[in-house]
Amino acid sequence: MSLLSIQGVSRTFISPKGLATQALLPVDFEVQENDFVTILGPSGCGKSTMLRIVAGLDFPSSGQVLLEGQAVQGPGADRGMVFQSYTLFPWLTIEQNIRFGLRERGMPPAQQKERSDYFIAKVGLRGFEQHYPKQLSGGMQQRTAIARALANDPKILLMDEPFGALDNQTRVLMQELLLGIWEAERKTVLFVTHDIDEAIFMANRVAVFSARPGRIKSDIAVELPHPRHYTVKTSPEFMALKARLTEEIRAEALAAAAH
Repeated sequence: MSLLSIQGVSRTFISPKGLATQALLPVDFEVQENDFVTILGPSGCGKSTMLRIVAGLDFPSSGQVLLEGQAVQGPGADRGMVFQSYTLFPWLTIEQNIRFGLRERGMPPAQQKERSDYFIAKVGLRGFEQHYPKQLSGGMQQRTAIARALANDPKILLMDEPFGALDNQTRVLMQELLLGIWEAERKTVLFVTHDIDEAIFMANRVAVFSARPGRIKSDIAVELPHPRHYTVKTSPEFMALKARLTEEIRAEALAAAAH
């Protein structure tokens, strides 16, 4: 059984004036345990809408999402979400932010601290435990958000363009950091991006979305070896995948412009 099963999920938004906009055509998609799947597509194609439905932050117009065979009916601790914007509590320290979900679940304080210390070290934030978010750079705030999500030990990590607001150098470092954590922890990850290099570098599968209304038009295996370093981006295998995906995305952008 797949860890995550998206079955005939579509989404239509209705405006206050009753106008219907279809964001997602029916999508069928399976994610296996320990998969790192990137969802790639042009802007406005419904990638984030689908991720929000998986997170339980939005609801499908048709179809259903199953996590370990159970229907998703709202947010839950079994899914960890990391957004593009920095969603930390500004009045809590870094350590308190990371421990927030553990505290809400009633975990004993000593165990909270053990888990937060472990993931603080994993994301390279030792020495910043008592800082507040406004005292940190954007990259460090996203490290905190990733540590907070991982500390809750979700069954799947959902990431909506988490590095989109970062400068290129920081973005590359964060890609390598997250990939290193995935290689060590073997978490299941569903990662939305519109960056082709990022989609290939991070994933063992790339799901390509069509222009809106979105549907999955391709599901492509990425068989680059692990552990991965940024130098893999210059390999012939990487360049061939990039050329293929660039053409697919270009075709969708032209189709969207024609409409």
